[in-house]
Amino acid sequence: MKFAVLFAGQGAQRVGMGQDIIQRYPRARAVFRRAEECSGLPLSRLCFEGPEEELALTVYTQPCLLAVEAAIWAVLEEWGVTPWAVAGLSVGEYGALVAAGSLELDEAIRLVCIRARLMHQACRPGETGMLAVLGLTEERVRDLCTRASRRGMVEAANFNCPGQVVVAGELRALRYLAELAKEAGARRVIPLRVSAAFHTSLMRGVAEELGAALDTAEVRPARVPVVANAWARYVRTPQEIRQALRVQVYSPVLWEQTLRLLARDGVETFVEVGPGRVLSGFVQRTLPGARAVAVEDLPSLESLLEISKGGLLRCC
Repeated sequence: MKFAVLFAGQGAQRVGMGQDIIQRYPRARAVFRRAEECSGLPLSRLCFEGPEEELALTVYTQPCLLAVEAAIWAVLEEWGVTPWAVAGLSVGEYGALVAAGSLELDEAIRLVCIRARLMHQACRPGETGMLAVLGLTEERVRDLCTRASRRGMVEAANFNCPGQVVVAGELRALRYLAELAKEAGARRVIPLRVSAAFHTSLMRGVAEELGAALDTAEVRPARVPVVANAWARYVRTPQEIRQALRVQVYSPVLWEQTLRLLARDGVETFVEVGPGRVLSGFVQRTLPGARAVAVEDLPSLESLLEISKGGLLRCC
């Protein structure tokens, strides 16, 4: 059976994430502690105590998510869970690369801390933001972005699943796009709690500085296929991986295409690693016949480990 492991991205975080798994499994605990040491941040306090407002700051959210996801993955790996492919939504791509053996945890944490700091600095409260548009096609949302761009910069940033596209840009353009979307029949238009235009051309400066860090990073060939957000295609070589991570910050996340690529190649089961079940929802809305399993806490982890004992989660 072919299956893929998916790693959650920013927005999935919550206080208490991963705590019961990290307390229960020594391997998870060791990985989390190592991530905390490498980051120089109080990840334990942020992840397990919060407050929510502090955990939600980009500069903290991204390393916290990576630490928790790497810890959960370490337990799955210890139990012999071997995916056919991996992918991660936005910052989740770093967790996917750890799982694929391309990045050591120390290197991944270093890069994500740099990425998080740069993206945090790029936030422009009161000037930029993001909106989720529900109920319109990808083509319709792209057309609305073109029309709304008369009021300022606005671009599609995430193509999550059929009928769900996130747009980002300057607030005056976003407000106009929201009006246009409602007129076009959008089911809902939801402002996101983000004061930045992630995955748009406004992040090109971030990509330049992050690129310098990526150039010196130790990146190994991936042991399993990794689907790059920016291209919705597989990357395996160090050169491809570095470039994918660089362009990712200013390119739209092609998540629906990522899922369709994996399904085209025979993946029928998707295991989501990280807090929440957002990615599992995207799988179900994109691929109605596929199976999605979320691993976010001790009960869900141990349920999956029971399945793995029968060798059902070994593809390679």
